Amino acid sequence: MPLIEVTLVEGRPYERLRSLISELTAAAEHSLDAPRSSIRVVIREVPTTHWAAGDVTIAERGS
Repeated sequence: MPLIEVTLVEGRPYERLRSLISELTAAAEHSLDAPRSSIRVVIREVPTTHWAAGDVTIAERGS
């Protein structure tokens, strides 16, 4: 059972996330020859205040 985990900064519309799920599922199905029903996709959305690089959060970069 393939498990695909994606971590993103929150804020994308549902439709974009749904599209990502569909495309990742199709890619795993084709490249791994895995049955669609066995493929799992987990999307974790992280607040901009909880994601940092170089000790600066994404929220701080935007201000």
